[in-house]
Amino acid sequence: MVFRREEPGQMKAGALALLVHALFLGLMIFGVSWQNKEPAAVEVELWNSLPNVESNRPQQRPTPKPEPKPEPKPEPKPEPEPKPKAVKPEPQPEAKPSKAEIELKAKEARRKEDEKKKLKEEEIKQQKEKLRQEQEKREQEKKLQQETAEKMRQQQAQAEAAKALKAQVAARNAASQSMVGDFKSRIQAKIKSKTILPPDLTGNPAAEFDVTLMPTGEVLNLKLTRSSGSSAYDSAVERAIYKAQPLPLPPDPTLFGEFRELHLKFRLHED
Repeated sequence: MVFRREEPGQMKAGALALLVHALFLGLMIFGVSWQNKEPAAVEVELWNSLPNVESNRPQQRPTPKPEPKPEPKPEPKPEPEPKPKAVKPEPQPEAKPSKAEIELKAKEARRKEDEKKKLKEEEIKQQKEKLRQEQEKREQEKKLQQETAEKMRQQQAQAEAAKALKAQVAARNAASQSMVGDFKSRIQAKIKSKTILPPDLTGNPAAEFDVTLMPTGEVLNLKLTRSSGSSAYDSAVERAIYKAQPLPLPPDPTLFGEFRELHLKFRLHED
């Protein structure tokens, strides 16, 4: 029996084939047991050696399938550059004001304060003046109302007084006229009582006289203003007027004016 010496490449190939078969066998057993089925009979042919391959022939490798090109990933957006932080300038040291500047500022502050104070005082003064004017206006209006009311009251009082006086005068005049008429009738009656008529008179003769009297009732003047046509009758009446002195007068001296000048009418036979 002749044994050939196996090449190292053939040994590697045989080991690889055994490994593949073992893996395949394990997968089948696991798959069958997982499905709870009875495993099918598998025939495995084990080779002690790989078929003889010419050593000088190079082993051809299977052409690898081209891997699918990966989808292009979206280009990442560039992150915005951070804004540079603002650098705060270092504070400059404040220059100290000079003495003149301090005095000037103090003077300006006092001036503004004085001006503000004056404005406030002026405002208060204007408010007081406004209140005074309003108070004065109210007092004037009140005084005017009082004067108007007093004037109306006086006018009403005067009107009432005038009305009352008029009523009094009217009443007095009525009384006076009544008294005047009464005393004139008395004078006529007294003169007639003193008249002595001649026996030969006929008809109804009438004579009129104007008589001027003194406050004592004495006749100051007598004048025949209308003759009766009978001298005997006219003379008889004239003599009777003088005989009737003093003629009766009212006691009120204010009524004498009604008797100072009398116009008397006499008729032989009264209607």
